[in-house]
Amino acid sequence: MVLSAASLTRPAQAVDEIQVYNAEIAELGQWTIQQHLNYAIRGRKEPDFPGGLIANHTLNGTPEFAYGLTDWWELGFYAPFAVSDHQFLSNGAKIRTLFVTPNADKRNFFYGVNIEFSYQTSRFAETRHAFEIRPIIGVRNKEWEFIVNPIVDIGLGSLGEADFAPAARLARNLGNDRFVGLEYYSDLGKIGNFLPLAEQSHQLFAVTDFKLGDLDVNLGIGYGLTSGSDRLVTKAIIGYAFPVPGGSKETNGGGLKRLPPARSFAASLAPAVPDGIAAMR
Repeated sequence: MVLSAASLTRPAQAVDEIQVYNAEIAELGQWTIQQHLNYAIRGRKEPDFPGGLIANHTLNGTPEFAYGLTDWWELGFYAPFAVSDHQFLSNGAKIRTLFVTPNADKRNFFYGVNIEFSYQTSRFAETRHAFEIRPIIGVRNKEWEFIVNPIVDIGLGSLGEADFAPAARLARNLGNDRFVGLEYYSDLGKIGNFLPLAEQSHQLFAVTDFKLGDLDVNLGIGYGLTSGSDRLVTKAIIGYAFPVPGGSKETNGGGLKRLPPARSFAASLAPAVPDGIAAMR
């Protein structure tokens, strides 16, 4: 992921994944793993719905396992959790299917779509089941990349609604798999009946991506721009790509495809119909 501040028929603002997806995916036959973590240093002190989780001083995260089925299709699985008031809380499970333009990391223009289905527990959302549709649209050259994820989050059941939660990333390529940039995450509320601006969630993260041996690392710190946002949040994503059986040295290099948010800088301290996604979401 990624955020909100009203009485909830949608996902709570505290999220397990803060990431901008960049349309890069695992190689054919390759397993990857990412660990997402984020912590609300100064978060909202009221729950989004009666009995809901309070964001302030809560650690959120999820392991993310992914497998490359083709050069344009990846499957993923999550086990979201939170640690709040010294309690470990499970938020069920999520599965996703990601379709992208093949070899997105080598293209100046790339796109894809992620479709995700989740089972949520009662402390995290009022609806037990939800799904996400996350388009991925990006452009890049040797120095810059700009990526947009116009996300729609849909809660199922009588309390469900469709929220618009766009995310975006602008990053500078410093070379040698190093990036610095800004990531933006928001939740405007129900489509067709957006919340007042002050109650919407808008967060801006300063992020960086780099390699640490065979690991891909994405770090970020975010500031809430409205009263409906968590004011100060840190995030991190650490990723590893397992060797492909019978693969070349290039394929088996060990590092996960670069994560930018939604999959991106905090990509999400976070971390994204054809090929290549795996943003470090």
